[in-house]
Amino acid sequence: MAIKLTSTKQAAQLNGLKICVYGASGAGKTRLCATTGAPTVIISAESGLLSLRDADIPVIEVQTLQDVFDAYQFVSQSAEAAHFEWVCLDSISDIGEAVLSAEKKASKDPRQAYGAMADQMHELVRAFRDLPGKNVYFSAKMEKQKDEQTGSMLYSPSMPGQKLGQALPYFFDEVLVLRAEKDADGNLARFFQTAGDYNFTAKDRSGALDLYEPADLSAIRAKIVGATQQ
Repeated sequence: MAIKLTSTKQAAQLNGLKICVYGASGAGKTRLCATTGAPTVIISAESGLLSLRDADIPVIEVQTLQDVFDAYQFVSQSAEAAHFEWVCLDSISDIGEAVLSAEKKASKDPRQAYGAMADQMHELVRAFRDLPGKNVYFSAKMEKQKDEQTGSMLYSPSMPGQKLGQALPYFFDEVLVLRAEKDADGNLARFFQTAGDYNFTAKDRSGALDLYEPADLSAIRAKIVGATQQ
């Protein structure tokens, strides 16, 4: 086998940004697809694209796992998709639920259905995470659980099956919370939280982001890519 040496800096610049963002319903996760600042295609498992009615973004609608892998083949190999700099999966939570529903119909054993779903979702997430030369935005629903010891609420990305939900953040270097809160004047402000605390699961392995960042994917990419070029 011929050895091809590269560097961590080259890899960071060439592989593209792979980012998972989760948040509450209505926080604006779908709307983030319009903040990439570059040619974008949306792979949509939701019907809630109304928030993008003023944007002109190509959409691939998917209902099954096979639909999603067909979309992967299109964005990774088709000359028609070569100009897309961003691929947005909206949302992986809905895709997981669709896969689980199909597996439950195919199997009488719920444990087998959840196991098969987890295996397929792992394969899917890895495929898009490792998509070369593309920035990929994965949106996810938010799950909340009560910490029995402290009584505080814990928030994390939501996926069907407890193990899959717990494993999801480990796939990504960037896991951000999209928060929507009112400021002192009562105006709704949307922003990313980039580091975890006692309530939220989040991380920024690039080290380039502040704790709170504007809810803008192009700004996030600019900060991270700029840091790798220094």
